[in-house]
Order: sequence, then structure tokens, then C-alpha cells
Amino acid sequence: MPDFPWDSLGAARARAAEHSGGVVDLSIGTPVDPTPPLLGEALAAAGDAPGYPTALGTADVRRAAAGWLSRRLGVQLADPFGADPSVIPTVGSKELVALLPTLLGLSGSGTVLIPEVAYPTYEVGAVVAGLSVLRTDTPPAAPGDAVLVWLNSPGNPHGRVLTGDELRAWVTWGRTHGVPVVADECYVELGWDVQPRSVLHPAVAGDDHTGLLAVHSLSKQSTAAGYRAGLLSGDPALVRRVWETRRHLGLLVPTPVQAAMAAALADDEHVAVQRERYRARRDRLAAAVRAAGARIDHSEAGLYLWVTRDEDCWTTIDWLAGLGIVAAPGSFYGPAGARHVRMALTATDERIDAAATRLAG
Repeated sequence: MPDFPWDSLGAARARAAEHSGGVVDLSIGTPVDPTPPLLGEALAAAGDAPGYPTALGTADVRRAAAGWLSRRLGVQLADPFGADPSVIPTVGSKELVALLPTLLGLSGSGTVLIPEVAYPTYEVGAVVAGLSVLRTDTPPAAPGDAVLVWLNSPGNPHGRVLTGDELRAWVTWGRTHGVPVVADECYVELGWDVQPRSVLHPAVAGDDHTGLLAVHSLSKQSTAAGYRAGLLSGDPALVRRVWETRRHLGLLVPTPVQAAMAAALADDEHVAVQRERYRARRDRLAAAVRAAGARIDHSEAGLYLWVTRDEDCWTTIDWLAGLGIVAAPGSFYGPAGARHVRMALTATDERIDAAATRLAG
């Protein structure tokens, strides 16, 4: 296994802690705002749960997920109640990302294609399954021994959104070579300068979802990271393969959490409220970053600013630590990120304002 990347930020955290105004932690990106009451109310109402939950998910959560995908993303699933299900709940999205190659039965040999700048867990999932990794942002000329493709749009860490043409190119490539294409779309509700589109949208996927999967999460859009609530949807044959393995392993979303998921997925208002909080923080922090002489690349969607001063990312980390600010070095996300840092918008208004004041300093 690779080293856990966050452990290497110890020195920067210690230096930032010396600031008289305290640390502004913009590194990991943990939500800090209150979880909307409707989730807690649904959770409590379902608290009498003496039996085991099913890996397939309750009818309510599958119905709500299909409704959310249709209403918010324009995605029409195959029958979520069919013998081969088109959507299942997952224990958050990180667990799914880390285990998906294994759950699909891809262990042992082959290569997983991941973005040039990528969430580290894609690589971890390949390592766990005994697979190799190839970083690429474009479909290779030949498939080689590829067994899985990960897309991430909006991207973590850089907020890049793939165009319709880019998504369609990957879909065509995957179907041509029989390689499943999986899109991590956990920030799809948070488009700022552009509107992200799901890989399952008919303008991308066509008339069906053959060979395609999408991963979604309530962690950011519903401020519910502590609930560990995610979704996998798409090609029923692939979803069934994952579901069958998950139930053997006992990877079950607790029944009360599924009730909270159903309530959250049926309500758009709380998502809009949280989105506006993040938009306001993004505007303030971005203005301060630019005023300090740094540049923001991509960042058209998602919960992060992809910042560079055209220097090694650890030099920028040290500069920020001197201001009492902790960010994530771009090298965490691959060699192509070595001159950027990721700054999260998941801090309180007070801490975002503190960071903006220090950057203006």
C-alpha cells in the first residue's frame, strides 16, 4: 500500500498552529455545516431496526435514488426493482471506489486507467486488487490489458469538468474494447462555471447504460459525510455483479441510514441552501487567492480551488502554513499535480474569512 498521504502534512500543520489566529484547515475537505434536520428526523424514525439490512437497499431508497437521478441529472435508469438492479446504496463512496475492481471480479492482472490528476483511492483500489495503474486523460490508441476506466467529473482535486465530447469518447472506447467505464460524480450538484453532465445521461450514454457505472454521494451535497451514504447506478449487469459480491461480504448500509438517504434524495431545497453557502465561500476565497498573486486553474465545479504560484507544491504549502493555512499538496494526486495545491471550501464562514484576510495581508 502507498503511504497514507495526509500523514506527510504534520510539519505544515505544526507551523500553521503557531499562527496567533489559529489554524485555517483547508486540506482534507470535511463538511462542517449542520446536517439538515430532515436527515436526522428520518434516521430517528427508522431507529427501530432489529433485523439486518439488505445489500440491495430498501424500496424507498432505490425509488428515491432513481427519482433524484431523473430529476436532477436527466438520467433514466433501467428498472431499479428488476432482477438485475440498476441502483444500490453503498457505505459512502470511498469504500466503493477502493473496492470496486475487487467487487467486479477484476483482481489479479490487468490495468486500471485513472485520470492524470486523480483522487488517490482509485490507485489504492487497483493495488488492493493486484492491478496496475495507467494515468491518462485520453483514451489510449490500444486497450492493452485495461480492465477498468475511472473518470472523475467534476474532478477532485482540480474541479475539472469533462465535456460531452470527452465523455462520449470514453464511452465509445470502453464499449469498443469491452472495458467498463466508471464515473465518480460525487460533486455533480456543485457546478459553478459550467453544468456537469453524468456519464449516464442519454446525450452521452445513448439509449442504455451498457458498460457504464456512476458513483454518487450524499456527503457534500447533503452535508452527511458522517452518514456514509453513497450510490452505485448504471448497467444492471455490472450493478448486479457488485451487489452479489457485497452481500456475500456483508457490506450493508444500516437501515436508518437508508431511510435518511431516501429523505435526502427526495428533497432539493436543502441541497440548494448548502450549494449557496459553498458558492459564497468560493467567491471570497478565490478573490483573496488571486489578490495574493496566485492563479486558480480549472475549479469550474466542486468544492476545491486548484491553486498555483508556478512553484513546487510543497513550497506553496510552506508559504500557506506561514499564514496559518493548511492546504493539500497537488503531488498527493499524481505527478501532474506537483505545482498546485488544493484548497477546500469546507470550512466555516469565519475560517474562510480568516484565510481571506491573511492572504490579503
